[in-house]
Amino acid sequence: MARRAQGGRALAPSRRLARRLLFLLTLSLSCSYLCYSLLCCCGGPAAPRARCAPARSAAAAKKLLQKSRPCGRPPAEPPGSAAPARRPREPPAPPAGSAPGPGRPGAKRLPQAIVVGVKKGGTRAVLEFIRAHPDVRALGTEPHFFDRNYEKGLEWYRSLMPRTLDSQITVEKTPSYFVTKEAPRRIFNMSRDTKLIVVVRNPVTRAISDYTQTLSKKPDIPTFEGLSFRNRSLGLVDTSWNAIRIGMYAVHLESWLQYFPLSQIHFVSGEKLITDPAGEMGKVQDFLGIKRVITDKHFYFNKTKGFPCLKKTESSSSPRCLGKSKGRTHVQIDPEVIEQLRDFYRPYNIKFYETVGQDFRWE
Repeated sequence: MARRAQGGRALAPSRRLARRLLFLLTLSLSCSYLCYSLLCCCGGPAAPRARCAPARSAAAAKKLLQKSRPCGRPPAEPPGSAAPARRPREPPAPPAGSAPGPGRPGAKRLPQAIVVGVKKGGTRAVLEFIRAHPDVRALGTEPHFFDRNYEKGLEWYRSLMPRTLDSQITVEKTPSYFVTKEAPRRIFNMSRDTKLIVVVRNPVTRAISDYTQTLSKKPDIPTFEGLSFRNRSLGLVDTSWNAIRIGMYAVHLESWLQYFPLSQIHFVSGEKLITDPAGEMGKVQDFLGIKRVITDKHFYFNKTKGFPCLKKTESSSSPRCLGKSKGRTHVQIDPEVIEQLRDFYRPYNIKFYETVGQDFRWE
């Protein structure tokens, strides 16, 4: 009996030792699994990309895995959930004159051709006739950029222009440019290749037309004779009056020839524009380097207004004629006054004919 008791006492420490070893082994395995799980979720070098399952063998390990945050990687989205949409990068705003967006064909460009003069010469008619051409887009209003709005800059000027395709020409009209001293230099600085169109008319008739327009707006102005002369008995013409000064074409042309050759300036006869619009517009089309599309079949003579109008075109459902302000009946002027003004303009006209190589037959 004593031996058996002593044997049982001897076995007890051995069993306790075995239990301790088993506990340590279990703890070691749990710790190893926990470390493996953490390495898996943190994206270690040898860790697979699949999401690791939480440790099941130890409650502490399970809680630790649930509270842990991913290392350097955003949390995975639960199955079936939509991924957040990535905000697309907005393209930079296109500069002025760049290619347009959908539904807006063409681009805004600085004009390649400008109708620079002259007032009451027939510039509106030329603009309306030439804009019927499919290869031409024209600004309808007068921007007065090179004489009144130059400080606003070229980008402002460009923004006014109509959109054009690469095959089209942009045209604008401001008749006061021809008598503006700074205009030739400013246009040259924009582009030395700009083509210039000048519509001229008998300067006496032009002055009377100018006066008639002013009189319709200001009925109280002095008479035409009173404004035209400083001293009529001596035949001294008042060249400070704008209506007289504009008709001195040779003087104004000198400023333009300092910057542009004659080959870049086309002169339209205001008289022939009425009697032969197709012929004059044919020359304009040649000068612009575009096909002669506008021909005799595009015009009809409006007897009420006294000048030609455009027939229906592909882009217009009705005839195009100049507005009510065009074709006014001129005021009656004393024939002697007209003759004195003809004598005054004669030397300027002759010099103008010689310079441009064209006789407009105003004498």
